[in-house]
Amino acid sequence: MKIINIAEAGVITAAPRFSEIGLKALNFLLSVFGVVAIIGIAISGVMYLTSSGDEKKIEKAKKAFVYSVYGIAVALGAMIIINQVAKFF
Repeated sequence: MKIINIAEAGVITAAPRFSEIGLKALNFLLSVFGVVAIIGIAISGVMYLTSSGDEKKIEKAKKAFVYSVYGIAVALGAMIIINQVAKFF
């Protein structure tokens, strides 16, 4: 009976590393976060258009827009930082 070494068979070398899996998961989550922020911009636009001149609704829509833009900036910044750190290591 011949004993086969798994490392020599190429099974282990073909598997992705844990860091690659983590990087892909983080990129996916940050992409979802960015999409949610873009949806927030669309919702704030609808809120602004349907405010009918009510100052409270207009201010609420403006705040929602600003927070959505902040969300996009945070998502993109985090993606850039994570990818740069991954390339560094």
